[in-house]
Amino acid sequence: MLTLATDLDALTRFGRALADPIRCRLLLALREAPAYPSDLAEALGISRTRLSNQLACLRDCGLVVAVPEGRRSRYELADARLGHALDDLRTSVLAVEADKTCSDAETKGCC
Repeated sequence: MLTLATDLDALTRFGRALADPIRCRLLLALREAPAYPSDLAEALGISRTRLSNQLACLRDCGLVVAVPEGRRSRYELADARLGHALDDLRTSVLAVEADKTCSDAETKGCC
């Protein structure tokens, strides 16, 4: 059963999804067009097993959906507005000093 996420829950889920480079690449690929897992694995140069785990995470976060097509499933963004959000984030200007990193980068795995 699908439910609507609250604002805070939606942002947390989006942040969790963006925390992994492979998931970022998957979201950007699906921003371009829906795709089958085999095509995504090939395009990203990763194993089907690894891709499957990342797609499961994105599904759990509510960002992608699997659309059954016969014996296969095609993946797409759960909402077209996610593509616009990815574009906005991707083209944002970040105020980062080149010689500085997050003070928690080592312990918390950020930045």
